[in-house]
Amino acid sequence: MAEITLEKTQEPAKLRIYIGAAPGVGKTYIMLNDANLTRQQGVDIVIGLAESHGRKETEAQIRDLEIVPQKVIPYRGVNLKEMDIDAIQARHPQTVIVDELAHTNVPGSKNRKRYEDVLELLDAGINVWTAVNIQHLETLNDAVNRSANTTIRETVPDSFFKRADEVVNIDLTVDELRNRLRQGKIYAPEKVEQSLANFFRKGNLNMLRELSLRTTAEQVSNRAAEYRRTQGLEQAPIPEKVMVCLSTRPGTERLLRVGARIAGRLASNWYAVYVNRPDDKGHGDPEAYHRLEEYQRMARDLGAQVVMLTDRNVSDALIRFAQQENISHVVFGQSARSRWDILWRGSVLNRFLSEVRDVTVQVVPMQKPLRRALG
Repeated sequence: MAEITLEKTQEPAKLRIYIGAAPGVGKTYIMLNDANLTRQQGVDIVIGLAESHGRKETEAQIRDLEIVPQKVIPYRGVNLKEMDIDAIQARHPQTVIVDELAHTNVPGSKNRKRYEDVLELLDAGINVWTAVNIQHLETLNDAVNRSANTTIRETVPDSFFKRADEVVNIDLTVDELRNRLRQGKIYAPEKVEQSLANFFRKGNLNMLRELSLRTTAEQVSNRAAEYRRTQGLEQAPIPEKVMVCLSTRPGTERLLRVGARIAGRLASNWYAVYVNRPDDKGHGDPEAYHRLEEYQRMARDLGAQVVMLTDRNVSDALIRFAQQENISHVVFGQSARSRWDILWRGSVLNRFLSEVRDVTVQVVPMQKPLRRALG
């Protein structure tokens, strides 16, 4: 009698994200401390990359863990180091520590962003623990820039957070964090006063702390809802759907962040929709085309389904798509046209509002075009 061999199905690799409101809350320290405890329990866990930033407590946690050597990449006459994902895959531990999630890799690296390295490691069947500050979440970029009066250039798409199996929020009160800064535990002494007056202002830290707590709560809620749906524990409600109306104008990334944030709160699917008009005079504008490509790439990174429609009438195309897909939330950019032009020829937004019912519409202010100087 022939023997039947059943193959074991390998469980997908797990992603754990440690998040915090700001630098210095202890994300990396706690992640490494957890790693040491896990190693003592017999789990094969290594460091792919960990930054101590000169903090002695963090360095002490690194000491007893195996470190996969970094890869040297020549760039503009200088040898720079990056995490070696090929070496990690060759070593193939059960779990790998990857710090500084929002980091942009040196040109010439295998992937452009570190979170893409993490996704590759997960696809290879390796569990990943990583750490990031909440201000690096893509859809929070505009809010953080306004509050902190600084530009956060390195971001991680919200879709990456949705991939997480666990999100661990490292919470510290605002006063405790500011005291740590004063004690020199976060930055060098010469940077303390400037930091206290800027990024580490109480108002800004309170906002970041709230965002961190809220993001963690949303993640837990979404995972619980997904579990209930897959287990058939409750009847799934009619799903909410979000549509962002793309344009080639500068500043459209703000619409994408708003749309992704709404979709995240609703735990819903969302679409980034662009209507291509065959008779559009700007169709051959290379700068506009490049911006559109960038917006589409960003939309995909944020978890959207990018939809390209072709129609001579933008309003007709958007209305038809919204009705066909049962869209519940729509994000428009504020029109750049003059009030008289809108009154004379009408606007896409007004037409949409007049024909599509039971839809929540949000209009986002857009970057105003620069006027040429006279003379």
